[in-house]
Amino acid sequence: MLRVTVERYESAEDCPFRSVLDIMGDKWSFLIFAVLEDGPKRFNEMKRLIGDISQRVLTTKLRDLERDGYVRRTVYPVSPPKVEYELTTLGRDMLQPVRAMLDWTLKAYPEIRQAREAYDSQVRN
Repeated sequence: MLRVTVERYESAEDCPFRSVLDIMGDKWSFLIFAVLEDGPKRFNEMKRLIGDISQRVLTTKLRDLERDGYVRRTVYPVSPPKVEYELTTLGRDMLQPVRAMLDWTLKAYPEIRQAREAYDSQVRN
């Protein structure tokens, strides 16, 4: 088994696992991948589909995903400017583990919700 520890690298910043998870390891990245899975989307469409994400957070996450090569931003030379975001080949490759996590979440959520309710009732009593 591969041990992912800092001791294998010069520093934590050199660890590929940490580097990728810094960007991909949050709910916003997963949700952005989920809405881009079906094809290119405009910013406001993504914001509407995700729902509770702020404009600032969506902008930051899209820039991070673009920087790492998962997302491509295309500006069309029309007036007013049209901007679309889509998954790159690397982003499409990442869909498999993202989709697996999303599918697992849907399957496991009833059990998770039940565990939370049981825990919360014990903590209250």
